[in-house]
Amino acid sequence: VAISFPLTSTSTQRNASMSKRGASIYDDDELDSGFEASAAKRAKVDTSVDNSMALITSLKSQHTSLILREGTHNQRASSLASPEMNLSGHDGAIYSLAFDPEGKHLCSGSMDRQIFLWDITGEGKNYNVLRGHKNAVLQVCWPTESQIVSCSADKTVAVWDANRGARTRKLTEHTGIVNSCHVAANKPSVFASGSDDCTAILWDVRSRESVATSYHDYQVCAVSLSPDGNFLFTAGVDNIIRRFDTRVGNLDTPDLVLEGHSDTVTGLSVSPDGNRLVSNSMDCSLRIWNVRPFVAGDDSDRCEHVLSGVHHGAEKLLLKSSWSYD
Repeated sequence: VAISFPLTSTSTQRNASMSKRGASIYDDDELDSGFEASAAKRAKVDTSVDNSMALITSLKSQHTSLILREGTHNQRASSLASPEMNLSGHDGAIYSLAFDPEGKHLCSGSMDRQIFLWDITGEGKNYNVLRGHKNAVLQVCWPTESQIVSCSADKTVAVWDANRGARTRKLTEHTGIVNSCHVAANKPSVFASGSDDCTAILWDVRSRESVATSYHDYQVCAVSLSPDGNFLFTAGVDNIIRRFDTRVGNLDTPDLVLEGHSDTVTGLSVSPDGNRLVSNSMDCSLRIWNVRPFVAGDDSDRCEHVLSGVHHGAEKLLLKSSWSYD
């Protein structure tokens, strides 16, 4: 299974992540089952595109690899030590990836409960390992140079100091597997998480407890915040996307409901300008929605594009989606 996200510079990729749903696949016994996890970067000659990039994440039962391809005109412009590099170190399948804001570093979350930090220039050195989760790391976000947010099948959300390699917060209000987390791009102190306990929680790193909680009838598989943090989007097993205004003080009632998917929605991502939302579903489609405050017609006209062919495979991974910076 492979999912590709176009990028325009090394600093543009926010998150490309995958996670599995269901407690059984996160059993500790699987950690020693011979998984082989690696990350590789490969240069690509492309005479039609200059200075372009693509991030491809593939997951198989016994092997996971990350490939970073850069298009150039015959002569490589990459700072890599060689055209192809293999970043190895994880002992389990890799479920999530995130670039830092400058695009010079990469973090990876894995079934082995660890988060690896990589320097993707030069020789691609693994310069730090974040340890603390007690089960698979399902999603990671790297909103600022010094802050990383992660969620795990151990039912917790963690905030890390990327410079010191230490966990600074452990958030334990969820009572089920935490499938997704996301940080507001322009307000990195605010982030959200979605869980199998049928809740989406809004957090502020400056607060001791959660800011607000949204209760759903079914498991929440994906969350995404608008860049300014004013809107929280949630989706999950009921195939419905909901938007909540975080400024009203509670997350009781959505101010926008988007329907159209016919199976579980596994990934959400708001565009950098905050005007559009991309959703990924097990119905083998990606949908792009117009989420501006006002549109012509009613809410049923907000779906602008349907991209078909994204298969989740027999393992039913919670495939995520992401926008390039522009």
